[in-house]
Amino acid sequence: MPELPELEVVREVLQHRVVGQIISAVEVIPPGGPIVVRDLTHRGFAAALSGATIAEVTRRGKFLVFSLHTEQKPLFLVVNPKLTGRLQLSAPSEKRLAKTHVVLTLANGRQLRYRDQKQMGQLYLTQDLHDVPDYASLGPEPLDITLEEFRARLKLFRGEIKGVLTRGECVAGIGNAYADEILWAARLHPYRKRTQLTANEVERLYAAMRDTLQASIEKVRAEMGEAIDLEPREFFAVHRKTGKPCPRCGTPISLVGANQRITNFCRTCQPGGLIKGVGEQLSEI
Repeated sequence: MPELPELEVVREVLQHRVVGQIISAVEVIPPGGPIVVRDLTHRGFAAALSGATIAEVTRRGKFLVFSLHTEQKPLFLVVNPKLTGRLQLSAPSEKRLAKTHVVLTLANGRQLRYRDQKQMGQLYLTQDLHDVPDYASLGPEPLDITLEEFRARLKLFRGEIKGVLTRGECVAGIGNAYADEILWAARLHPYRKRTQLTANEVERLYAAMRDTLQASIEKVRAEMGEAIDLEPREFFAVHRKTGKPCPRCGTPISLVGANQRITNFCRTCQPGGLIKGVGEQLSEI
């Protein structure tokens, strides 16, 4: 799932490559198209987008927002890629990848394509961003919030600290993968209760969150370049590194869970008890 670092780099590339371009043609490709496309304007997705000019590309949490100028009211195309949604800048002659659902042809001849292997993401066309599900409830951006604001946000939520970090209402843009990386950097066990954290641990978590995300943006920028459909994560310390040595102490990385909702951590660097929930696979390497 693309998270804040990947989507921030995608935003940078698109801001440079597509802003100012007119959308000359729109193609929605079944069967996935009707699943991922959500026209909240009721004007027709393709009809409303055709002829619009891309004025700006911004990011909010794990949403990408295309601000559009049209002959009528301004519009927003909001991309929520979720687990497997990816954008791709392509030449029209380039072969379309499987599960490509939407193709925007730009006036300069390039195409912006959206593909989604599991058809879990959405493309919302709207006149009001507050109409997009989960958008209005997003918390502050992790790189914009102060330590005191972060302390106050955490107090609004209970439960295990990894679950709190990944709630968009707490802070926006952190998902499963980067929560693992942040907690490893902070030396905090992912299943520590938020209410158990000391003031010093919260400060450590805040610093790790900012440092990890900023460093990851720089690494993704260097590795991704303009291939915005990629998701470079080989630089991760613990996430998806089950059984490999911890970069800090050498202890094999442990795993809790399975499939896409896994949690990786170091038992030595991140001490604490494990709770095995109902139906949860527990594996410590």
